[in-house]
Amino acid sequence: MKRALRFPEGFLWGAATAAHQNEGMNVHNDFWAWEHAGNHTADGTVSGMAADWWNRAEEDFDRAADLGLTTLRLSVEWSRVEPEPGKWDASALGRYREMLQALRARGLRPMVTLHHFTNPRWLSERGGWLQPEVVPAFARYAAYMASTLGDLCDIWCTLNEPGIYAAFAYILGRWPGQTGFLPFVRVTRNQLRAHAAAYRAVREARPNARVGLVQHFAGFEPADPGSKRDRFVAALGDTTLNWRLIEGVVTGRLKPPYGLGLRRHPGAVNSSDYIGVNYYGRHPLRFDRDSPSTLFASPGEVRPELAWPAPFQDREIDPDGLERFLLRLARYGKPLYVTENGMADAEDGVRPGFILTHLAALHRAIAKGADVRGYYHWTLVDNYEWAEGWTTRFGLFALDPQTQVRTARPSARLFGEVIRANALTEEIVEAWAPEVASAVFTP
Repeated sequence: MKRALRFPEGFLWGAATAAHQNEGMNVHNDFWAWEHAGNHTADGTVSGMAADWWNRAEEDFDRAADLGLTTLRLSVEWSRVEPEPGKWDASALGRYREMLQALRARGLRPMVTLHHFTNPRWLSERGGWLQPEVVPAFARYAAYMASTLGDLCDIWCTLNEPGIYAAFAYILGRWPGQTGFLPFVRVTRNQLRAHAAAYRAVREARPNARVGLVQHFAGFEPADPGSKRDRFVAALGDTTLNWRLIEGVVTGRLKPPYGLGLRRHPGAVNSSDYIGVNYYGRHPLRFDRDSPSTLFASPGEVRPELAWPAPFQDREIDPDGLERFLLRLARYGKPLYVTENGMADAEDGVRPGFILTHLAALHRAIAKGADVRGYYHWTLVDNYEWAEGWTTRFGLFALDPQTQVRTARPSARLFGEVIRANALTEEIVEAWAPEVASAVFTP
């Protein structure tokens, strides 16, 4: 008898995207200004037209529907809809309504993210996430989006990967921001307050909406398990970057290093109807007192057989890590969505096995009691990848940025077969990545 891992009826199958990475010509945000300041991106490029979704998103929605996707995650670009504080752009809002209507017409349930790393220039010029004024500004924006677009969307994400944003912009200096430990702490505190305020604003405007935080979970492990120092920095990274904000949106308290846990933020208590899980792999860390991260850690040596292709060579492929995170999160008793999971692989040689083994890990988590409602692959079509520019290709569809021509990668067809079966079958695994069969069907 052929083996099969079947997913629950009604399980959501989707892809995740982001406005700045897909739409193109987001001239009013801080990333656009930062890109054009020069010497910031790996290949010297700027986002430009990106994947040109502002003009042609519907073409890619057709591709998503043809694969059998039942949902698509996208974000609203804050700087488009509110190019000046308190002034709303009716044309931009109209375009977002068109996009959401187009998704629904194709049977794709929208999941809308309110903040995916980019900020209006007017906000950045006032200090951005360092200033307490960001909290009411974000709540105002969230309320307006829910009242304007909420009839077309019932799943909302407030902040995407707040820990990644704070670390990259305020600790590592890889994105626009002000580096330093105190700015990092201040930004994180404001993120919790802003999330809580946005959560209440959306729920007030749309009482039936489900609103949640999307967190990046990195598999921090000691580079040398026998080293006490390596174990210390791995545990510190895990606690600080993976769990503190999740604890905050449940209990309303921020523990060290963001606070002493004594002060409660009442609006943040139970302020996430679900938890969004972004997971990409394992990160070995070694103790390094001179590291710029202030966590006293630097990337450890990655095992070559598990390494990602360049440029993300500080992480290892580790599907079991996804299962572990989902089971740890299950203790909060909230629905879970894998809101991002994928890899940069222009040749598509590793991605098929990556998809199959991670879906198998997700299935094991469900079998052990995790309430996982959906999976969003990152991403549908190659898009502009922040400081990496066009050097990384995460898409199920390849994109030529110059011609805007799309080409389906083999993994797109694989993903479509999984969706249509609502299962990982032995036939699918044998056809696409037989080398991972033992890992997929591990009891």
